[in-house]
Amino acid sequence: IRLHFHALVRGLTAQSASKAQLGLGHSYSRAKVKFNVNRVDNMIIQSISLLDQLDKDINTFSMRVREWYGYHFPELIKIVSENYTYCRLAKFIGNRKELSEESLEGLEEIVMDGAKAQAILEASRSSMGMDISPIDLINIESFSSRVISLSEYRKGLQEYLRSKMSQVAPSLSALIGEVVGARLISHAGSLTNLAKYPASTVQILGAEKALFRALKTRGNTPKYGLIFHSTFIGRAAVKNKGRISRYLANKCTIASRIDCFSG
Repeated sequence: IRLHFHALVRGLTAQSASKAQLGLGHSYSRAKVKFNVNRVDNMIIQSISLLDQLDKDINTFSMRVREWYGYHFPELIKIVSENYTYCRLAKFIGNRKELSEESLEGLEEIVMDGAKAQAILEASRSSMGMDISPIDLINIESFSSRVISLSEYRKGLQEYLRSKMSQVAPSLSALIGEVVGARLISHAGSLTNLAKYPASTVQILGAEKALFRALKTRGNTPKYGLIFHSTFIGRAAVKNKGRISRYLANKCTIASRIDCFSG
C-alpha cells in the first residue's frame, strides 16, 4: 500500500504522507497509553516511596531531638516513648524549671493522660538534667517544630494515598489494605504489570533475595513477600501462614486484574 499510495490517492506528496504517518503514530501511542487522569498509578508509587522515606527521616530526627533535649530533661524519655508526642512536649516545655501547675492543662492536652502529665511535672522538679542556655533551647524548639510538621504532613500524605488507592485500585485496597496494595503496585512498577503477574509471583514479590538464595542453596523457598504485612497473615496460625499467603496472592491477582482491566 505504501509503495502505490501516491497512485491510489491523488495529490498526495511525500511531505504530507510523512505528516500523516507521524499523526498516525501519535494517535496509536496515545491510545496505547490510555491516559485517564483518575487512574494514574504513578502517583501511588511516588507517595508510597515518600511515605517510607518520611518514616525513616522522622525516626532519625526524633532520635536527634531525644538526645539533644535529653541532656536537659532525661526523665522525659522514660515517661513518653512516642516520637511525635515527645517532640511536641519538648517544644511545649522548653526550660523544665519554668514548668508549674499552670502548665498541667497544656501537658494533659498533648499526652491525653492526666497521670502522665502529673508524672512529667513531678519529674521536672527533681530532674538530674543539666541547665540549658536560651539560645540552645530556641534551636531545639525550632528543630522540634520541623519534626512535628513533617509528622503532620505524613498523616496528610497517608490520607491522600488512601483516597488515591480507592480511585485507582478499589478492589485491591479493599482486600489487603491501601498500604500493602500500594507497595505491591510500586514493586511491580505499575498496576498493569501487577495484573499481568501470576499469583505465585505476587505471593513472593519483595522476597526476591530470599528466593534466589534458597534456589542457590537448594533450601526452602520463601512463602511470602510484601503480602506478609496483610492482617490476614498476621492473624493466621504459624502452620497456616503459607497456605493463607498462597490463597491471598490468588485473590490479589484477581483483584488487581479487575481494577486494571474493568472499564
